This record gives sequence, structure tokens and C-alpha cells, in this order.
Amino acid sequence: MLTLQNVSYSVAGKLILDGVDLHLSGRQHVGLVGRNGSGKSTLFKIILNELESDGGKIQAERGKRILSVKQETPDGNMSPREFLLSQDAEREELLRKLEENADNPELLAEIYDRLISIKAFEAESRAAVVLKGLGFDEEAQNRPLSSFSGGFRMRVALGAILFQEPDLLLLDEPTNHLDLETSDWLKDFLNEYPKSFILISHDRDFLNDTVDAILHLKNKKLTRYGGNFDAFLDGYALKQKNAEDYNAKMEAKRKHMMEFVDRFRFKATKAKQAQSRLKAIEKLKFLPVDQDDPTVAFNFPDPTAVLSSNILTYDKISLGYDDKVVLKNVSGTIMGDDRIALVGSNGNGKTTFAKFLAGELRQKKGTREANGKLKVGFYKQDLFEKLDVSKTLYDFIRDIIPNAADKQIRSHLGRFGFSGETVFQLIGKLSGGERARLVFATLTIEAPNLLILDEPTNHLDIEMRESLISSLASYKGAIILITHDRHFLNRVANSIFVVANGSIEQYAGDVDQYEKQVAAGRRR
Repeated sequence: MLTLQNVSYSVAGKLILDGVDLHLSGRQHVGLVGRNGSGKSTLFKIILNELESDGGKIQAERGKRILSVKQETPDGNMSPREFLLSQDAEREELLRKLEENADNPELLAEIYDRLISIKAFEAESRAAVVLKGLGFDEEAQNRPLSSFSGGFRMRVALGAILFQEPDLLLLDEPTNHLDLETSDWLKDFLNEYPKSFILISHDRDFLNDTVDAILHLKNKKLTRYGGNFDAFLDGYALKQKNAEDYNAKMEAKRKHMMEFVDRFRFKATKAKQAQSRLKAIEKLKFLPVDQDDPTVAFNFPDPTAVLSSNILTYDKISLGYDDKVVLKNVSGTIMGDDRIALVGSNGNGKTTFAKFLAGELRQKKGTREANGKLKVGFYKQDLFEKLDVSKTLYDFIRDIIPNAADKQIRSHLGRFGFSGETVFQLIGKLSGGERARLVFATLTIEAPNLLILDEPTNHLDIEMRESLISSLASYKGAIILITHDRHFLNRVANSIFVVANGSIEQYAGDVDQYEKQVAAGRRR
């Protein structure tokens, strides 16, 4: 279906892909992994002919459709269901011909045969199923696209390519705009997908549950591993261990030959042999072994005050915007060592509750009492929009703490992987993951004792997510977490609160049990 041979690509003289090979045929469910900036999205664009490679061969089987989610979010008066149906160009054309040739029985028969072969008469029900899975109930499926938030319109864009069922589906972080419940539906959809897909994802559990092979993009090369993500980790670790063992043998060989050279290079009778060994040493080849990358660092400062008792109490509160009430009659207490995950479908009030806990949203009814020493660090997506792209990292932090010494500013940025001259980079030139680390650096300047994290992993690759998990494990304050990453939830949270139907209830089980319960309810 798709073959890439010796494909290379560079930008402004910088090599991004070097001699990449790929062959896909039949039904293959493949994950594409690698650090942010390694070239994964670039590879997708080359496959889609949106970028032209510098060299190599790219061949797609004639008649096979390769699709990816469009960058532009759908908008306008068309409903989500109408939009999905409009994306099936062949169906739309055949239906038009059906109307135009009502008096031509022979042609009508041909048109009906083709409509049946492409399952055109099942299209409306298939569109409804996809939209339902992505969180659109019957009423929402028929509302104008313009009435939805950007996140939900991105879901419609995702639904459009799922509905079209191409021969090869290219998915780039499809869960970023989904909640845990909708991610679980997408996982089931992809498991049953009858054709092929390549999935870029930094969600370990999602990869484990959906793919049967991994393509690892590193050092401009693409390497294939059989199995899911955990199998890839084992295979990659073994490859590194074998490289280390091989290099150790080569080093021992080099050292032994060098001892002969040092001993006999100035003796006339042995000089020729010494020179021969020097040439042999030059030909020794060592295998590359990956080193730890300091740019994945997260290191939260200890809270200025470690609070062991209750830090925040709320009683019979109602929350909402203008005349709309989202949550009502909610009571509870946040303790100093709590690690709480908020789960529930988007739109039910998770972020609303997070804003209330952070003190950014005042309750409509009820009371809120906070410990006098409480300091909150609130990680949220709109902080990215507030980063001044014209400033350097150093100046941005200095503006927040103008009286801080140079050493203090550098030290704090160093906690999040920015050191040396990197602190003088322009924010506008940072990657998404680097901006995420900078946001974490800004919200922890005052060493908060409550961290509220609303989708903190959206811009982080797998290595950075693991570093963040490790840093949160040693953090001495309380954590409120909203994320669709099940692996992240399992590693960070120790209690689950379900936000649904205008209330918040603690769940008795763990994340896996909750997911199974949601899946069982959906299937029923």
C-alpha cells in the first residue's frame, strides 16, 4: 500500500530525515514514536504530499486513500452530522447523479450498485455512531458547528476522517482534545479498524492498547519493532545493552592494540606492526548508545509551607457562568497530601471546579475557606497564549521576579532543563514541549503547596511525561489532576473524583476499574 525508500528531508540546511525506509501492506496498526522535534509530523506531511522530500522514493498503491485530520477546524451553519456526510465526496456525487438520472433505469441500476458497494445507505447511521462516540448526543449532532468550542470542532474534524474509513489513516495525537471517556471509545474504534493506520501518540497506555508494531524515529532514522509500546521498550533496551556490550569489547580490543603500539612504535623491528595496529584501531567502529537528555527535566521546588491538614474546605457550593449553573451543592475538603484525579466527560465541569479551587472563579452559592498559607500553582492551556514570544526565557522570568538575583533566575530555569545560553532563547522559537516546561517554571516560582494541573501532558513527549511523573512523585504538596492519559493518572493520582450530572462524587475503585465501568456502560 505504501513504500518509502531512502527518503531524506532537510530544512534550512538542517537534516531532519536521513535515509528513511518504510513498507506498509495489508492491515497494519502502527505507532510512530520519538522525541518532540524528531520529525514525526514532517514524515506524515511527506506521505500526504504536503512536503516534497529531498531524495528517495515514495510510492502509494493506486486507488488507495490516505487521509489525516485537516488542520482547519470546521465551522459555519452546517451541523456535525451534515459535515461528516459532506466529506464522502463519492457518495455526494452519486446521490446527485441519482436525482439527475431518474428517467434512466440502466444508469440508475449502476448508481445503486455503486452506492450499495460503498455502504452509502449506512452513512447516516455510521456518522451518528462516530459522533456519539466522540461525545455528541443527538441534539448536539444537529447543532450548527459555529455553536461549539474549538476543542469540540476538532473532534468533528477527527470524526470526519474516521467516518471516511481510508485505507491508511494518519493520526497525529488524536487524543489531545478528548477526555478519558472519549479516548476509551477511540481506543475501541481503532482496535476494530478494518484497514491500516499510523498513530503518533505520547500516551503509553493508548499505544499499548491499539498498535501491534512501533516505528521509532530517532537520530533521523526510522526503526521498526514488533509488538506494542511495552514490547518496543524491551526491544530498545536490549538493543542498547547489546550496543554497550559490543562497545566494551571494542574498547578492550582498542586498549590491547594501543598497548602494543605504545610499547613498540619506536623500535625499528616492530614499527611496521605498530603502524598496522594503529590503522586497525582507526577502523574500529563503535555503536551509538543513547545518553540521558537533560532537556526533559522537571524539578519542582519544595513548598514554602508544607501543610499536613486540610488546606481548602468548600461547603454547598454552586458554580457556573452568568445564568448557567454547572455544579451545585458540592461540599468537600482538600488535604495537604491529596493526589486527586478529576474525571468525567468534557463539559461536565472539571475545569470549572479547578478554577474554583485555584481561586479564579467565585462560587454562586456556598462557602470556600482556604488555609492562610495556601499557595496555588495552576497549569492550564491558556497560559501558552500569555507567553510573550518576543522575550527571552531569562527576561520573562525576571519580569515575574524583578528583584531576584541572576543566580536565582538561572537556578529556577535550570530546574526545568534550561541552562547555559539556552536561557537567552526567544520564547517564540521554543517547541511546544519547551513552552510547557517554561509554563511550569513560571507557576512554581513561589513554591506552591497545591498544584492544579489541567491537561499538563498535551505538549509533552513520552520521556518528558515520565520526567514529570517522577518529579510529581517527590513533590510534597497536594495535586489536583485533569488528564486523558491513563498511564499518567495511574502513576500520579491515588483517588478519583467523578464530575458528572452537576455534582462531584468520589469513586471507590482505581482508574482501570473506572475505565472498564465507562466502557461497559457505553457498550450497553
